[in-house]
Amino acid sequence: MAHSHDDHSGHNHVWADDLTKNQGLVLGALTHSDGPLSAYDILDKLRGDGLRAPLQVYRALDKLVERGLAHRLESLNAFVACADEHCHRSGLIAFAICEGCGKVDEFADAVIEERLGDWAGQKGFKVERTTMEIRGRCAECVAA
Repeated sequence: MAHSHDDHSGHNHVWADDLTKNQGLVLGALTHSDGPLSAYDILDKLRGDGLRAPLQVYRALDKLVERGLAHRLESLNAFVACADEHCHRSGLIAFAICEGCGKVDEFADAVIEERLGDWAGQKGFKVERTTMEIRGRCAECVAA
């Protein structure tokens, strides 16, 4: 199940109706972005809307990530809005990140999630969060 982060037209997240003002602004910035944004990128975009301090952005991002409305891309230290308005998954979430154009595709794979769960169970490892990032080139960049 793959979802692209390059087209958010008409994208309305469930649970987004009870966000704070700052959470709504940050989610809007992520949703309308063409690619992942760092907290400072978000702050720069939202200064005109009253956000002045990085802490305001980080608090909003923490809540959005907690609720599954946004995801943190660890290798980029950046964030994207959840590409599936109904997923808000707490299990394995994977991202394919294009090194050429920066496009990010979000997907979930039940087989990989099951195998990682089996491994964790065998090792007695308590999984709290799983994020997988695959880096390479998207079809458009390969064809170019």
